[in-house]
Amino acid sequence: MTDNPPSSAESADLPGSKLVELVQVMDTLRINCPWDARQTHQSLMPHLLEETYEAIDALSADDQLAVCEELGDVLLQVVFHARVAQERTDGTGYDIDDVADGIISKLTRRHPHVFGDVSVSGPDEVKQNWDSIKAAERAAAGNGEPVSALDGVPMSQPALSLASQLLRRAARAGAPAELAELDAGDEKVSDLGRQLLALVVQAQAAGLDPELELRAAARAYDKRVRDWESTGT
Repeated sequence: MTDNPPSSAESADLPGSKLVELVQVMDTLRINCPWDARQTHQSLMPHLLEETYEAIDALSADDQLAVCEELGDVLLQVVFHARVAQERTDGTGYDIDDVADGIISKLTRRHPHVFGDVSVSGPDEVKQNWDSIKAAERAAAGNGEPVSALDGVPMSQPALSLASQLLRRAARAGAPAELAELDAGDEKVSDLGRQLLALVVQAQAAGLDPELELRAAARAYDKRVRDWESTGT
């Protein structure tokens, strides 16, 4: 005997029910709002970046109410991009369910200790397995072409984060540490650039995230300037 489907009231109480409502609201806006109707992936890109940074600001301030709101704004960008993609007719379209299905498959595949029969000793081994599975996926996607541990690193991210991610990927691949010791022979890199990369190496050696460390220093400087403006000293 099968269970009866949940009633509408019961469905509203299910985890994720509001996500379904959000998709419906986005559909309505895309059809009935002139501004929403004309947006493209390209026009939405600045908003995705802006909303992400606002969420980071809220997290840094430990303002949980703001975090909840800003995560909603980030979620809207995901739903919006999926809605735009849904309209494509060139065979490259997808919808929000495709987006969700993709991440479900990835999480299931990369957590064999949860969804399979793999045993792990702790979080370090989980991370090692994740990296191994990810490397195998990159190799399979390469169709026999040479692959790099640096494939997939977003080069448009902020420079400190970019350098940090490249160094982490290279270290996991076993790259010699001295590769990061750039010399004056590379005319495209200034002395300052070499020093900044060396500082990122130093931060990682100390177990610090250089992007977060500089952000903290920038916030401290922001406060000092504001204090100076208010007191004149």
